[in-house]
Amino acid sequence: MAKRVAVIGAGTSGLATIKCCLDEGLEPTCFERSDDIGGLWRYTEKVEDGRGSIYKSVITNTSKEMMCYSDFPFPDHFPNYLSHTKVLEYHRLYAEHFGLLRYIKFKTLLKSVRKRPDFSTTGQWDIVTEKEGKQESTIFDAVFVCNGHFVEPYLPLESFPGLEKFKGHWFHSREYKTPERFKDKKVLILGIGNSAADIATELSHIASEVFLSTRRGVWVLNRIFGNGYPWDIVYSTRLKNCVRNSLPTAIVKRIGARNFNQWFNHANYGLGMHEGDQWKEPIANEELPSRIICGCLVIKSSVREFTETSVIFDDGTVEKDIDVVILATGYSISFPFLDESVIKVVDNKVSLFKSVFPPALEKPTLAFIGLILPIAALMPTAEMQARWATRVINGLKKLPPLNEIMEDIEKKNKILIKRFGTTRGCTLLVDYIEYMDEIASEIDVKPNIPHLFLTDPKLALEVFLGPCTPCQYRLTGPGKWDGARTAILTGWDRILKPTRTRVAKKLPKPSLPSLLWFLCFLALFVSLLLFNF
Repeated sequence: MAKRVAVIGAGTSGLATIKCCLDEGLEPTCFERSDDIGGLWRYTEKVEDGRGSIYKSVITNTSKEMMCYSDFPFPDHFPNYLSHTKVLEYHRLYAEHFGLLRYIKFKTLLKSVRKRPDFSTTGQWDIVTEKEGKQESTIFDAVFVCNGHFVEPYLPLESFPGLEKFKGHWFHSREYKTPERFKDKKVLILGIGNSAADIATELSHIASEVFLSTRRGVWVLNRIFGNGYPWDIVYSTRLKNCVRNSLPTAIVKRIGARNFNQWFNHANYGLGMHEGDQWKEPIANEELPSRIICGCLVIKSSVREFTETSVIFDDGTVEKDIDVVILATGYSISFPFLDESVIKVVDNKVSLFKSVFPPALEKPTLAFIGLILPIAALMPTAEMQARWATRVINGLKKLPPLNEIMEDIEKKNKILIKRFGTTRGCTLLVDYIEYMDEIASEIDVKPNIPHLFLTDPKLALEVFLGPCTPCQYRLTGPGKWDGARTAILTGWDRILKPTRTRVAKKLPKPSLPSLLWFLCFLALFVSLLLFNF
């Protein structure tokens, strides 16, 4: 008899988990509090309780080839970077293709998830849900928590003295939707993440003045990288990852700083990192430096104090008559339906084995999917977690003894601190390729590159030198997809199709006499330069 499992949330992580459950012969029931799939990517004009919220103009920071599910590439005509409408459309295509909708109970609020009295022997859970005012209790053999971590806004009011007496309007960036109501207003945005930069640049076109306040700098990433390709296509390759991991952290940071500053000198734009600053995830925003250089957006230091109408900054400057303050201060990890004996959040951090399983449970029948921030896309990372977790829960894979689990968690914490520091926003960060390979090794789906070089050199070169796309993890092992090889080798075609909408005629090659005359002229010109020196 198939094990009954509960999936909490029908967003990016929840849909992948339902599909992985079906692949492994489990019987999933997904509880979704809203009336549709998509989670964070389903835009609504009003903020909904218990669900992630996005602004209307949001665009993905990762490209379609790097953020797809591993056995379901985006349609080739989709743009490389996607609006929320395109991401939601992709989710619909995925759900329809694999028949996932029939396993989702919409408009169903999760009230509690509790261990049954005989949990130590059965690993079962009591789940209480509510729909249309009526509560229902159901027993499940396992639970997948897929409700995301962009729900509960983090409001560190103690960091902004005097905000309580500020007479203007202030709110968390979660509530921001469109710019129209900020026309001709003086707006201050607190924070320097992707949301803060996006909102600031958008408002700079309509507000009278926009200020962006930050305690520290940040590297700004252009989505368009070498030769016009998406940044993650160029950055996330196995070869480059090997080189980065073989170098000391200080050298990697120095090289990274030099590369970022090749676009524009961040220090000259008020965005430079101070010596000794802890690592901060780069933000993707092509417009930010241009709005700064045009004077439409001003970068400010951190806030010292608010008055009724003004803001005093740490550098002593004062901005008067501020109308609106937007706190782009991030989110807090929270699981109100779970008891602290099951999972405890301390300083916005949870202790999980490989970012999935709570270590102290007698039975590994609770898994957290998508509670992670890869330096790349979440979608394939969450899917990889689900592929592993479903096999563990189905008894096909076993977790190591508790002492080995705790050693692994401690080791990963030290690596996390060494690479990314101890700041609040870094607690969920992981290196994409390294983490994907680690989980892939648990279920024997990591590509064997030496073997590929012997059996399929063309594919091996693309896997090692090209972008580490999710399809690489469908070449072999459980869940092998026959279309993976083709998807990998045709990836560049899908990247170029939405932009190469007009094919330019190639310029005629110069004839031999013309080329000789040009070379002679070039030689003469160089000779004159040398003579003058």
